[in-house]
Amino acid sequence: MITDGFLDWTLESAQKFGIPRLVYYGMSYFSMSVSRVASQSWQLLIDLGSDNNKLFTFASVPWIEFSKKDFNPVVVDPESQDKLHSEFFLELLQATKKSYGIIVNGFYELESVYADYWNREIGPKACGLIGNKKKENQFCMWHSGHKQIKTGLEKSGVNFLWVAGKNQVEDDDGFEYQVKGRGMLVKEWVDQREILEHSSVQGFLSHCGWNSVMESICAKVPILAWPMMAEQPLNAKMVVEEIGIGLRVETSDGSTNGFVKWEKLEKVVKELMEGEMGKELRNKVKQIGGAAAEAMAEGGSSWNALNELINELHARCILPQFMLLVRRWAAWIYGWDSTRFLL
Repeated sequence: MITDGFLDWTLESAQKFGIPRLVYYGMSYFSMSVSRVASQSWQLLIDLGSDNNKLFTFASVPWIEFSKKDFNPVVVDPESQDKLHSEFFLELLQATKKSYGIIVNGFYELESVYADYWNREIGPKACGLIGNKKKENQFCMWHSGHKQIKTGLEKSGVNFLWVAGKNQVEDDDGFEYQVKGRGMLVKEWVDQREILEHSSVQGFLSHCGWNSVMESICAKVPILAWPMMAEQPLNAKMVVEEIGIGLRVETSDGSTNGFVKWEKLEKVVKELMEGEMGKELRNKVKQIGGAAAEAMAEGGSSWNALNELINELHARCILPQFMLLVRRWAAWIYGWDSTRFLL
């Protein structure tokens, strides 16, 4: 049984019928690992006080600097959350610990350090799987602050496709006319992955939800990271600092939910599309996208991981049934009490 990690009640159902439960959160090894480390480092976080911008490191990942703003408040400051919210997340963690394993959307070569750390130090065992089937009708949701986005895109002079969603952006200022010939404003649902895989697309402005990050990697498209909530700031850190396939969109005050001025957006868009750094990022994401394709191919790490998982589950589910048949057979042949016959 593969279930959303937030449906913790499915653990009881799985246990009732003797079915292994696999959890899927849609998170990376990196974000899962550092979030768990942060939740176990309360004293360090308490000592930091109320300064959410102060940088610190964890002993387990000393090469990366974090700040409180990189984490969901329920992780770094659970006492500030209402009781029901904190209890809900605690129940999710407990259900996950008791589950058979976790499915991660990814592949080993991308996050080998964090995959090994999770499976060695935390658990339950997480299996990195990546597929190549296109998803239909995925909506590419762009950001709030539409006026600043409009101005930034207009001033940048680059070609763009902005998927804004129905009734999200009004064209009362003639924006579409001003960018005619180089810019498209789409207000309907679209297949995000199909767009990313188009040869004309050379950059992706994203909230950095992990599924979107993986789709961008597979399409070999660099990312402009503009995280908003949940573990997105950690994904953005992974994209920019660890993997090196993106640039961070800067907010005015440095906070995750801070205001982004059009000048900042114009600068980072032009750098990605026309600058030397953009060229380096495109070369890097091509390499990593190639590694993703190899992982999905027969004999690749994701291919092998899926086969190993299937074999494990097959042995776990089939063997008990076989042993039950053996007990019943022995009871019938020898007249033994099958409820007391143990192997």
